[in-house]
Amino acid sequence: MKKEMIEKIKNDPNYQELVSKRSKFAITLTIIMLVVYFAFILTIAFEPALLGAPLSSGSVTTVGIPVGMAVILFAFILTGIYTKRANGEFDDLNNKIKDSVKDL
Repeated sequence: MKKEMIEKIKNDPNYQELVSKRSKFAITLTIIMLVVYFAFILTIAFEPALLGAPLSSGSVTTVGIPVGMAVILFAFILTGIYTKRANGEFDDLNNKIKDSVKDL
């Protein structure tokens, strides 16, 4: 890539908006996932009886199994949310950036 193209991309307001929005969004989703995950782990560490309780009387399956599956499902949902936004808003900004440097 030419140096002038790199400078033009860095100075493009669409690029700066893309970097800012994508970073904030990724950090927000990361914090949300970490809170959910560590809440699960800390519950296991400090209140094991809560997640170790059977789902129903005589059941072998504990409350922790569906809660653990929900944590995994939540991660997939957050990934889908990020992908949807990346394929929409972030791709639109990326295409604007490409169009602005197409003639270089």
